[in-house]
Amino acid sequence: MNKVFRLQELTHYETDFARWCAEQGAMLREGRLDTLDRENLAEEIESLGRSERREIENRLKVLLVHLLKWRHQPESRSGSWRSTIRGQRQGIAKIIKESPSLRGHPSKALAEEYAYAIPEAADETGLPETVFPTTCPFTIEQVLDLNWLPDAG
Repeated sequence: MNKVFRLQELTHYETDFARWCAEQGAMLREGRLDTLDRENLAEEIESLGRSERREIENRLKVLLVHLLKWRHQPESRSGSWRSTIRGQRQGIAKIIKESPSLRGHPSKALAEEYAYAIPEAADETGLPETVFPTTCPFTIEQVLDLNWLPDAG
């Protein structure tokens, strides 16, 4: 499905992003490197890596919120919480499997995401933020371990 795009017919990056992507892909496949929108294409490729890191960070924060809830409200534990914990761990593992260079990112992001998780856990549990430790009480290995759950704290 090769589409040939003449230079004057090319879509501008900011006017129709989906069409611009299709055109850039077609030009790459056709080997028409001289007509590529190199600057915007490079920016988009770089942003893909950033979005993978952000996805890990978002999943890590949700995971930490649920681990804190699990630890601090044992009477409210539910299958839904367990499912969310498992799903976030599996999502992080899948990203790392597809992009092994991101293997160390969860440990780099742990402290920052934990700081974001505290107020959210407080909101969801109704407990004051001061109930939660100021530094993450879990190791990154525990956080990512598919079978680990914290004891009541």
